Amino acid sequence: MRSPQYRVEVKTSQKALKVDQKIIESLRKSLSNKMIAKMKKEYVECPVASQTIPFLMCYNCVSFIRRVQGVVDCEGKEFKIKTP
Repeated sequence: MRSPQYRVEVKTSQKALKVDQKIIESLRKSLSNKMIAKMKKEYVECPVASQTIPFLMCYNCVSFIRRVQGVVDCEGKEFKIKTP
């Protein structure tokens, strides 16, 4: 079982953040349009990438473990987007 090295709070912005269209298309298979639209307005302060990133990129990262009640558990190994 993977253990979290970081616990990162998910924050909300007023406007939608830019996310690569390939990531959104890959997530449309498993998530509803309404949920994707909501997640576009969320971001995290990524400790691995050392920058602010949209939550959809975090959700699609290899270090992402789970999100529970607005907190992301991150494995912390590397910031790399999963390929579909």
